[in-house]
Amino acid sequence: MNTTLIIMAAGIGSRFGGGIKQLAKMGPNGEIIMDYSIRDAKEAGFNKVVFIIRKDIFEEFEEVIGNRIKEQIDVEYVFQELDDLPEGFEVPAGRTKPWGTGQAVLCCKDVVKEPFVIINADDYYGKEAFVKLHDFLVSGEDLGREFTMGMAGFILKNTLSDNGAVTRGVSVVDEKGLLSQVHETTGIEMNEEGKIVCDNEEVQKWISPDDKVSMNMWAAYPEFLEYLAEDFKNFLSNVEEGDIKKEYLLPNIVDKLLKEGRANVKVLETQGRWFGVTYKEDKESVQKAFEGLIKDGVYPADLWA
Repeated sequence: MNTTLIIMAAGIGSRFGGGIKQLAKMGPNGEIIMDYSIRDAKEAGFNKVVFIIRKDIFEEFEEVIGNRIKEQIDVEYVFQELDDLPEGFEVPAGRTKPWGTGQAVLCCKDVVKEPFVIINADDYYGKEAFVKLHDFLVSGEDLGREFTMGMAGFILKNTLSDNGAVTRGVSVVDEKGLLSQVHETTGIEMNEEGKIVCDNEEVQKWISPDDKVSMNMWAAYPEFLEYLAEDFKNFLSNVEEGDIKKEYLLPNIVDKLLKEGRANVKVLETQGRWFGVTYKEDKESVQKAFEGLIKDGVYPADLWA
């Protein structure tokens, strides 16, 4: 069965080089985080990568990573643009903020016809998560609802940054290992007493270091893309006049499907430790983490040799 890795990279800045976190060199030969994710996906059995980018960065993106990766795996590009809206909708005056991860994935509708996994460009997920989600997709497991999906369930304490608060999809998982709620939560960090604090007052009542969280690593089938095409119209119809920042976000979309009883999402726990460059101060620690993985034999020093 063919399977595709979708990488959301439209948030990359228009000038590559110093300061663009998704393209910060992490490996000894200039490898960036996406290189490691693509290698892990390829080893797990994925045979195509779709990059979601903006048109204005295409040439530079291709030069920095695309040309290298197309030698390793089939590559396609789709473009997320602010004005790529359904017929009858226009960009609100003053809006410059992108429409969010839901619109990003929707951009893949015409090129992705097989089961897929979605990831962020600037997050390192580890080998275990790719294997589990790929195996879930090819198993054809029917979870009994309109939409069958999977989610990599990372342990919250393994996804924190030492340099500031993070945003995570804090999840509630039932006794069957299915997702029952996901709360997109900002301001998550561990205080000096070892307690998790966050911006969401309701989540704060029960959040713990061992809760499972979404890192925007979802597994789904093409019918989910068809759903996004219609649901995005509903989202746009309900954006209040003058609101130029509201986003169409994957965790919120999935939570809506759960509440409507239309989806079952299997949470596939991974003990892997997340790495990512949320803050510029994270870069050095991530580089050291990759050094350790190479030293331990998880990756070769020359990733694509």
